[in-house]
Amino acid sequence: MKVLLGKLHRAYDLVFSDGTVLTSAFLLLVRLYFFWQLFLTGKGKLSNLGKVSEFFASLGIPLPTVNALFIGSLECFGSLLIIVGLASRPLSLLVALSMMVAYFTADFEAISNIVSDSDKFVKADPFPFLLAALIIYVFGAGKFSVDALLQRRMKTSFREGGAGTGSAVEGAGKNA
Repeated sequence: MKVLLGKLHRAYDLVFSDGTVLTSAFLLLVRLYFFWQLFLTGKGKLSNLGKVSEFFASLGIPLPTVNALFIGSLECFGSLLIIVGLASRPLSLLVALSMMVAYFTADFEAISNIVSDSDKFVKADPFPFLLAALIIYVFGAGKFSVDALLQRRMKTSFREGGAGTGSAVEGAGKNA
């Protein structure tokens, strides 16, 4: 009976209280699905830079070629980094900001009618990427990421006294 109660308690903790495994799995799925789509979008922008620059110019975006190169690179290479979970929060913030700019420049009607016609806002092209970027920014990449691996290694290194990096923080940590 104790074994059964122990298993039920662990299952309850997994699903309801702790949830870190489920949360991390969800964050991994968000990163894989949405940022793979954004990678493909960025790759398309980089391979058609002339057309994207013309489109940006038609929207009144300054330095359209530079901005097209920046946004295409962010979407392409930034998405790959987010997928593996490296520098996820700063990159997802940049993606969210670029999606907000996309709303204000290309889908302003969706923004201006967000209260009266929220379907336009949700159905606009930037929405899924904005939502995914905000989820990753708020919650981080989760345990299944390079960020989490680096964080675990840094904690281990700090607890062990830095293992030969020779920083001043380590010396202070050893004396504490």
